[in-house]
Amino acid sequence: MSDSSQPHHGANPPGSHYQPALSVVLIIVVLFVAAAFLMLRYVNPAATSSTTTLSPSETTTTLHHHTVAKSTVRVQVANGTKVPNLARGYSQELLTQGWNTLPGVNGPTEKSTIVYFNPGFKWAAIQIAHKIHVGLHAVQALNGQRPVPGASSDDVIVILGHNSANKG
Repeated sequence: MSDSSQPHHGANPPGSHYQPALSVVLIIVVLFVAAAFLMLRYVNPAATSSTTTLSPSETTTTLHHHTVAKSTVRVQVANGTKVPNLARGYSQELLTQGWNTLPGVNGPTEKSTIVYFNPGFKWAAIQIAHKIHVGLHAVQALNGQRPVPGASSDDVIVILGHNSANKG
């Protein structure tokens, strides 16, 4: 008596499972490896980084500006003038442009605005300097300095000088 509820396939005995040919398995493995490589390369910041040479007193820094969102960059703006609320105004302006700005604070008196950056954030300091209309000469590596108390863990520290007070 024959059981018609179980399908019979040519070479496969009843109850066996389909096994793809070795070439199909190899193609699937190659596609998987290629996809994993592309995903890791896209996510890996080193794959999109660029090297920039800084001034002689600084070292070469690897920048990751293609993989870091502005909203994750901690920016502290300090007022280096006697103009009231200057840091608050600039902090608000940068916040509306997508930067993660902290509340403005008072800083040391400066004639010209300085934009300090911690390692890996020169790209952010350059963009911020451009947004607040100061030249690239104002962008400097922090190099362990602490120009504003409590801002040592911030990525970019802006100390507004008298040149920024005249623009505000």
